[in-house]
Amino acid sequence: MATTKERKGEIITTFKRADNDTGSPEVQIALLTDRINYLTEHMRSHKKDFSSRRGLLKLVSQRSDLLKYLRETERERYLAVIQRLGLRK
Repeated sequence: MATTKERKGEIITTFKRADNDTGSPEVQIALLTDRINYLTEHMRSHKKDFSSRRGLLKLVSQRSDLLKYLRETERERYLAVIQRLGLRK
């Protein structure tokens, strides 16, 4: 099943920078990573689901853009996020 409200809230509280923070790049990257992991598992069992594959590729591209922005603006935050999420550089 897709990300539940509780799981999303848990991710936001883990990666937020301030009390009302839901839109910082760290939070967005973490939420996209959760959805990407879910769709990756879905694609392993449904190899011919091309609509989901397209959505997965769009999510990966979005996350890549956010990571590039964070890498260029604040390198320390970028390194912290990729370490916490277990992403490659």
